Amino acid sequence: MLAIWELTQACELACVHCRASAVKHRDPLELTTVEGKKLLDDVAAMGTPLFVFTGGDPASRPDLVELVRHGAQAGLIVAVTPSGTALFQRPLLEELKAAGMARLAVSVDGPDAATHDGFRRVAGSFEHSIRILEDARDLGVERQINLTLAPHNVDRLGEMAALAERLGVTLLSVFVVVPTGRADAALMLPADRLERAFEELADLSEGASFDVKTTAAPHFRRVLLERRARLSAVGVSHDVDAEGNVLGPRGINDGTGFVFVSHRGDIFPSGFLPVRAGNVRKDAIADVYRTSPIFQQLRDTSQLTGKCGVCPFKRVCGGSRARAWAVEHDLSASDPACAYVPRGWSGGA
Repeated sequence: MLAIWELTQACELACVHCRASAVKHRDPLELTTVEGKKLLDDVAAMGTPLFVFTGGDPASRPDLVELVRHGAQAGLIVAVTPSGTALFQRPLLEELKAAGMARLAVSVDGPDAATHDGFRRVAGSFEHSIRILEDARDLGVERQINLTLAPHNVDRLGEMAALAERLGVTLLSVFVVVPTGRADAALMLPADRLERAFEELADLSEGASFDVKTTAAPHFRRVLLERRARLSAVGVSHDVDAEGNVLGPRGINDGTGFVFVSHRGDIFPSGFLPVRAGNVRKDAIADVYRTSPIFQQLRDTSQLTGKCGVCPFKRVCGGSRARAWAVEHDLSASDPACAYVPRGWSGGA
């Protein structure tokens, strides 16, 4: 279970793919410090272990350290995702560590400044991102790289893995574009190219010192399961139920083990799925997560249609519901970024 709070939309970057459509200045209607602390308490009371402060740029909020301290004291494992700018300096990092921050996640969208800065649309962002990660390493803070996979960097995964090794990160978290916010369909990779990228990520992860996970790409789990079956010395296939669906633990997906709160308190199944289910200023977040018709639909794989509806991996994958909504405006439609064709499927992609 993972909860994310978009503290603010304020950010000095102008990224081409920005989910938040970030702007330079803070919104006066942001959740206040008091409201934020109540949110942290409510999320902790749900039994949610992980909480991420995101944005915009969380460092744009002067109460960031206070909020991190409150979350850690409430028993949450707290992570912060600052933007790669001059705003985030070592003294703030030291304060956040002392306040109980468990992990720092920094976006690096290419192995060099030209690639990263071109995507972030601000010169110097790559240098700041690397500086932040190196400072965190020096201070003994656990680190991860967030990488948005798009046409500008899909052929450079090996270089990104080498950079992750050099920086000693714990996790390479790969985000697959959902056309929402400032992102448009031109940033989406074709399904077959994405499939090859997943195979490459799986290869890279086998000898890496860091883990690899994906966001908005649950079909990476299907790729890993298929590889495991192929590489089994005795050719063991997957465990399946009576209907032939692959068994295994369900991963986090939009509305499944995941809840997102906007800077104004709106509750969404994820930051990439802008279907509002409530607002923490008037609704209990636990009730929304557990009983909202939107969240319940997203967790019911029997409602999936198209390829996803007949896919044997729907229980462990389920496809990106955010991408289905963005492209088809249908929460139950097939994920258009998945190349897998279920046996017997005769419909379209």
